[in-house]
Amino acid sequence: MFHQHDMTETITEIYEQFVHGHHIETDSRKVKSGDIFIALKGENFNGNEYASTAIKNGATAAIIDNPQYKEEKCILVKNTLKCLQELAHYHRKRLGLPILGITGTNGKTTTKELCHAVLSKKYKTSATQGNFNNHIGVPLTLLNMDETTEFGIVEMGANHPGEIQDLCTIAEPDFGLITNIGYAHLEGFGSYENIIATKKALYEHVFAKKGKVFVSASDNLLMQLSEGFNRSTYGNQGNLLKGEIKQSVPYLVYTIITPKGQLYIKTHLVGDYNFDNAMAASAIGFHFGVDPLKIQEAIEAYHPSNLRSQLIKSEHNTIILDAYNANPSSMQASINNFREMPGEHKVLILGEMRELGASSLKAHETLIDLALRGNFEKIFLIGNNFEHCNEKRNFITWFPDTESLIKTLRTNPITESFIFIKGSRRNRLERIVECL
Repeated sequence: MFHQHDMTETITEIYEQFVHGHHIETDSRKVKSGDIFIALKGENFNGNEYASTAIKNGATAAIIDNPQYKEEKCILVKNTLKCLQELAHYHRKRLGLPILGITGTNGKTTTKELCHAVLSKKYKTSATQGNFNNHIGVPLTLLNMDETTEFGIVEMGANHPGEIQDLCTIAEPDFGLITNIGYAHLEGFGSYENIIATKKALYEHVFAKKGKVFVSASDNLLMQLSEGFNRSTYGNQGNLLKGEIKQSVPYLVYTIITPKGQLYIKTHLVGDYNFDNAMAASAIGFHFGVDPLKIQEAIEAYHPSNLRSQLIKSEHNTIILDAYNANPSSMQASINNFREMPGEHKVLILGEMRELGASSLKAHETLIDLALRGNFEKIFLIGNNFEHCNEKRNFITWFPDTESLIKTLRTNPITESFIFIKGSRRNRLERIVECL
């Protein structure tokens, strides 16, 4: 039977009749028997075209927004993306569970993973998979939660003004955490002020709900934005949980002060900048009554994946690979951190940053200045945004792309060095590791 619905009036009906208890899938190739397929549209695809395939693959129903693809088991709505978002919001309200929203320029995925590990020690916790943190990822994250879920963690990303506000409207977080606010995607935002306003929407939403936010006490901007509201602070100072870095090489070790004394936590995270991420998860666990020894257990067992600050020992070199994403603030923090690390024959490999618009030239020049102050033995720069920085110095070399550097390394290998590789996902810098 073919169902036609006026979405605004019948989101409840669609949910109760078709969606409740079923897995939602937006990729027809991944549909399993009993799933509900939602046909989304992108720049290069139209999900409506795959509704028929999804049904053949076992979908119980397919939600479409183009009547020309209607057939048995199809539900026609005005806009499938809006339908997905409204279904997720309805589901979230129906479950009524506590939700922590996490956003920020750097560290949000690592912080989300650590919070998930810590809270899972006490609650059945459901969190964003990978970095599925946009207008499609957030609804799918919510729809993955069910009646057995006791705590939800929703990561929220933004490339344009107003996005966090929109995601908060869907997820309605009761608790909020902004890891930091740095420069990223300036092309999409237009100005740093727009970035601040966009991220701040998470605080505003939580405050309007009379919820609580968790704030790094050493971050002046976040302390200012959350002033006068219900907040708990953490870090070197902090009213909820205090901690201190004990070492950062090769991995971060820090202490937290608990009612029973100091607790040492030995992480598998590389770099001082992960202290804030680990402290956020420790503080949130502490607030929600997770035993400090369980917090320690969870954080010590966490190994970063997805190319996020991995320490690799090859036959010839020690390598830190951070090839997941790159923006001016994370790049600067990483270079500074590598500069402070003890080690001989230090080599810096940087991939270009994207989506910086008019500020791109200055941002790349700033990185070069910072790198030059680091006393690195060799510096390799990759990508067209670095071309203007091809300084006439014998220890700096520019390459148009990752492939060119790989060719050079095959004929001129690097040995017995400490190498830091950082750049955006699009540079595919992880391929360099096999030549080191």
